[in-house]
Amino acid sequence: MRLIVARCSIAYSGRLLTFLDSATRLLMIKADGTFMVWSDHGNQSVKPLNWMTPPTVIEESAELLVVRKHAGDERLEITLDEVLSDVTHEMSSPDGDVALAKDGVEAHLQELLAEQPQWCGEGFRLVRREWPTDIGPVDLMCRDETDGWVAVEIKRVAGIEAVEQLARYLERIRLDPAYAGCRGVLAAQMIKPQARVLAGAREIECVEVDLAVLRGDREPELRLFAA
Repeated sequence: MRLIVARCSIAYSGRLLTFLDSATRLLMIKADGTFMVWSDHGNQSVKPLNWMTPPTVIEESAELLVVRKHAGDERLEITLDEVLSDVTHEMSSPDGDVALAKDGVEAHLQELLAEQPQWCGEGFRLVRREWPTDIGPVDLMCRDETDGWVAVEIKRVAGIEAVEQLARYLERIRLDPAYAGCRGVLAAQMIKPQARVLAGAREIECVEVDLAVLRGDREPELRLFAA
């Protein structure tokens, strides 16, 4: 990746015509041909002022940088008044790049709840993860303390779509007479109010789970019940 900090003016021609007067900006050239112009002020600090996606052709002289599309009429002309910095860094290859690790995503919740299904309901025990149906797998299939079947769908944040998804799974599961009495539980770190209303109408139970408690990082809150 090449990073150029320069005082420059920029003219764009293509879908429309635009012009940026001379100012100090960051020019970013990625190995795949992506080109971006950044400012350090206001709302423009979080998105580029100008950009061009690959494939591009980049032509350069001492005072002018031209970026254009292989096909089409899009063109950026950057007039370089003063170059303050021009550095190139070797980045990881696409194969060696590490994907963003997200904390608390559904797969992690599913793994933790598969190990501790009692957090989805009293007396629950896991039968299988990714229980197959003909429209996709339900996250956990459990049996409760009465030996009844329970399908558990797990979300980080559960909305109306999650309720509809579990309802569809239950409809397919109950076609088999052996699972006709299967009930559904929606487990999530947060369940939206509209989802709770719809779940109640569909006779689906809702359970909010605490990721820190599941991990053992925090003790569950003690609840006192008055007689």
